[in-house]
Amino acid sequence: MSMNRREFMQVLAVAAAAGMPLAARDALAQAPGAAARMYELPRFGNVHLLHFTDCHAQLLPIYFREPSVNLGVGEALGKPPHLVGEHLLRHFGIAAGTIDAHAFTFLDFESAARTYGKVGGFAHLATLVKQLKASRPGALLLDGGDTWQGSGTSLWTNAQDMVDACKLLGVDVMTPHWEMTYGMKRVQEIVDKDFKGKIDFVAQNVVTADFGDQVFPAYTMREMNGVKVALIGQAFPYTPIANPRHMVADWSFGIKDDTMQKWVDEARGKGAQVVVVLSHNGMDVDLKMASRVRGIDAILGGHTHDGVPAPSVVKNAGGQTLVTNAGSNGKFLGVLDFDVKGGKITDFRYKLLPVFANLLPADAEMAAFVRKVRAPYEAKLNEKLAVTEGLLFRRGNFNGSFDQVICDALMKVKGAEIAFSPGFRWGTSLLPGQDILMEHVLDQTAITYPATTVNEMSGEMIKTILEDVADNLFNPDPYLQQGGDMVRVGGLSYSIDPAAAMGKRISDMRLGGQPIEPNRNYKVAGWASVQEGVTGEPIWDVVAKYLRDQKVLKAPKLNQPVIKGMKGNPGLA
Repeated sequence: MSMNRREFMQVLAVAAAAGMPLAARDALAQAPGAAARMYELPRFGNVHLLHFTDCHAQLLPIYFREPSVNLGVGEALGKPPHLVGEHLLRHFGIAAGTIDAHAFTFLDFESAARTYGKVGGFAHLATLVKQLKASRPGALLLDGGDTWQGSGTSLWTNAQDMVDACKLLGVDVMTPHWEMTYGMKRVQEIVDKDFKGKIDFVAQNVVTADFGDQVFPAYTMREMNGVKVALIGQAFPYTPIANPRHMVADWSFGIKDDTMQKWVDEARGKGAQVVVVLSHNGMDVDLKMASRVRGIDAILGGHTHDGVPAPSVVKNAGGQTLVTNAGSNGKFLGVLDFDVKGGKITDFRYKLLPVFANLLPADAEMAAFVRKVRAPYEAKLNEKLAVTEGLLFRRGNFNGSFDQVICDALMKVKGAEIAFSPGFRWGTSLLPGQDILMEHVLDQTAITYPATTVNEMSGEMIKTILEDVADNLFNPDPYLQQGGDMVRVGGLSYSIDPAAAMGKRISDMRLGGQPIEPNRNYKVAGWASVQEGVTGEPIWDVVAKYLRDQKVLKAPKLNQPVIKGMKGNPGLA
């Protein structure tokens, strides 16, 4: 597509009229030089690492809204990644109204998304990876996990579409999390057959539950431009808690600082001049680990989906460690360059590049692969369920509008008074006026344990559940945070004080304006139970049924809690 100056200025005028001040020179792919300014990253040093994480099986470009609530408590208050909106822009020196402001924040999301277009997509990511590898001899592509789960096609192909896509993309090293929900046998099959000789699957903290033997290699050593580089894997430590234990019954997980130190020391003893951890801990956990384990040069992190423009530098007994997090949904590619001289790192450069589909041409080979793998499922994926009148998104500590749709569907279809939906971070966004397709519902719900349930729960039990999840999210010790955001609720209203003590964060629970009674039972619908043997209608069928009846979906009213004690917190917009 080409655009003359007059047409280009008309588009800018429309965007400005929508209330968004745009940096005109980078507004669209058609702006002369826009792609070059964003993606021509000069080579630096002699060790080059490319990093993506938490793509959640999104092969096509998507819209994705960053959070407006990402609260930090305790020592995390006011520090990355717990900065949103204007607070994030100020901290990292990003100008408002620019393409970077759109990439890293939720500000002016709707108008900016319509202006700049979709993000991610493996064909566009492949173009960027090839471009950067061509300019950086020996560069390695690292996959931080949560790659095989999150779409209809990944579920229906038993992850094979993503396994093949990653091989084609040129992934060199990977560590896991949601991959484990396909079960031990399937994971081992992929590692032993598909990845053998191609992709190193590393996880120092996954051992056998009986004798504590290493299930996967703890690390891999590579030589790049004469420099020995060790890459240590750190799988999500709370997999058996956040996901069904029976799926990984023979394996044990955990943070395992002690064994991490052991492997770092071993790699150094074998001549590693650079030691990098490919982590799925979540950024707060990575920051604490960096303060406790010496000898790690950088932690390239995932799990919490934080798009952080610059590394945090953490001091420790061995010197310092860079800690990064590279967002989610294929939206970003991190580029870390080290300059190593005399066996030591003398300097580094880091850039987290947003992947804008309008600015990067699609790689032909990857685009052909994506078309082929999706072809058998296109009719089902493209079923139109309804049209949305409001913005639909998931990301945020407490609730998102797509989460609200799921809760509303559970209550309506299952005849429940209250609905619980897990605090999953993955899930794409939809702009007002878009068709809601079956594919979009699957983007929010495609897991291997999708059964919906309806149970009688006492008011006391409901409070216990909310308190437990709140502690997982807001415990001041990152090592006691077990993943996910706050459980999403339908019907029920409540107040929360994230900084309060365990068991005292939740108050004023109400249903229809009336206080929840501790000893009374309530009909509660939910899904994604981690218990073995749970059966029920898959959540995607429940949501699809609800949307077909709606036809035109009004903007859902968010059932957000009243947040106490967080005034002035830069993680709250």
